[in-house]
Amino acid sequence: MDLFSALLDEPLNILPSDGEVNYYGEIMPISDSDYYFDRLLNNITWRCDQALVFGKLIETKRKVAWCADTVDGKPFAYTYSGVTKHSIPFTEELLKLKRLVEQHSDETYNSCLLNLYHSGEEGMAWHSDGEQDLKENGAIASLSFGAERKFAFKHKISKEVVALQLKPGSLLVMKGATQKNWLHRLPPTKKVFEPRINLTFRTIDRAEFK
Repeated sequence: MDLFSALLDEPLNILPSDGEVNYYGEIMPISDSDYYFDRLLNNITWRCDQALVFGKLIETKRKVAWCADTVDGKPFAYTYSGVTKHSIPFTEELLKLKRLVEQHSDETYNSCLLNLYHSGEEGMAWHSDGEQDLKENGAIASLSFGAERKFAFKHKISKEVVALQLKPGSLLVMKGATQKNWLHRLPPTKKVFEPRINLTFRTIDRAEFK
């Protein structure tokens, strides 16, 4: 699926059924995108991601960070892939980007999972974001910086695949029944040598945040 990259007049739902994935195109000029990429790359405390697979702790080349609102001034704990992570405060740049994403998506978010892919050889396998801590059917906003990468969705029953290219500064928002009915992934590629940073703004729906 080849979508043009400029900011769209109206977001386009790229899924044919059973979910809603709104693509907004590029929501900022390339100069701003380059600025934020540099700030995030150099000012975030990046760590290798970890996952518990069949009882064994696996560490990935991909690096991550997790930011969230604080609870009574304390970091918030969030568990996915069998590993509990503790949040760091939002930086000034992340707060600006969160407000920008909230403005475009007409949603609010209280946390952000940041991903750093050093090259096209690093990706993400098919999965859905169905952690119990997340707001049910809540929006997850994906904002991309750096290298352009392919992003794909696969229906859990029909196996239909929908894919598009995510350029720097582009916004994609998954919501509704998407996580229940569709998997998504960032396929690895040997054709991309530059790094990519992806911000996934989301809403944690826990008593500590209420």
